[in-house]
Amino acid sequence: MVRARSSAPRRPEGWRAPGPAPAGAQGDPSLQPLEDEDLSYLSGDFRIFQKRRGHRWSMDDLTTAWVATRPLVNDVLPVKTLDLGCGLGSVLMMTAWALPHATCLGMEAQAERAGLARRSLAFNGIADRCEVLDGDFRETALPAGRGPFELITCTPPYFPEGTATEAASDGVTACRVETRGGIEDYLAAALPHLAANGRIVACSSALQRERIVASAASHHLIISEHVEVIPLEGKAALICIDVFQREAVNTSLSSLTIRDAAHQWTAEFKRVRDDMGLPSTVARK
Repeated sequence: MVRARSSAPRRPEGWRAPGPAPAGAQGDPSLQPLEDEDLSYLSGDFRIFQKRRGHRWSMDDLTTAWVATRPLVNDVLPVKTLDLGCGLGSVLMMTAWALPHATCLGMEAQAERAGLARRSLAFNGIADRCEVLDGDFRETALPAGRGPFELITCTPPYFPEGTATEAASDGVTACRVETRGGIEDYLAAALPHLAANGRIVACSSALQRERIVASAASHHLIISEHVEVIPLEGKAALICIDVFQREAVNTSLSSLTIRDAAHQWTAEFKRVRDDMGLPSTVARK
């Protein structure tokens, strides 16, 4: 078994990560990256194990976690969260970083990705309040007594089957193509576990707007917030983040632009990065 060092950090000089320090490997060889893995920075000093090639954590995960946790960051009461199809655990761990009083549960059908997520939980020292279960959320029941959840997050694949080229790796294909269901399946699985005043936060392709609205209506859910994420000023949104609730007093429609016309991070995206413990200035090479 060949081990490799994690990739060199790329952080601005003088920048100090907010939040707790991770526990680290603590002499456990399984908490060192393999030759084909990175141990990459996430929120604050939290780290995430991921393959050097293939599906990796992304800006989509960051913005999803930000929208999901923003209303709860000043709440000191215990919160239970659930991440369906949690993959590498990026949204789950960013949620745990932002909400130190939260107990976070994830479920993932791909055993390899679930294993990477559990190693990340151990490295970050949050395995006492965060857990990843193996299983397809459409078929696998949650252990008794784990819910209900005040916050449920999900990032369904963006492409229905037959509409996108499948990747060489089945694991990557499952992250992009709806081989295990789309937004309809995620909402159906989430709803029985949602607390009365809870929120479901889903990141979807902006092209699936009609499906999102129809699925919310079929489950008697209100879309209380809709955020369109625009990659570059002047371009169309690629993804959207929706907040679903059983009841809502107000509804909100907004947009978040990542880069301006000069391809620099916008002030609003810098605030997202600041809020989620990532540097908002670019490290010098």
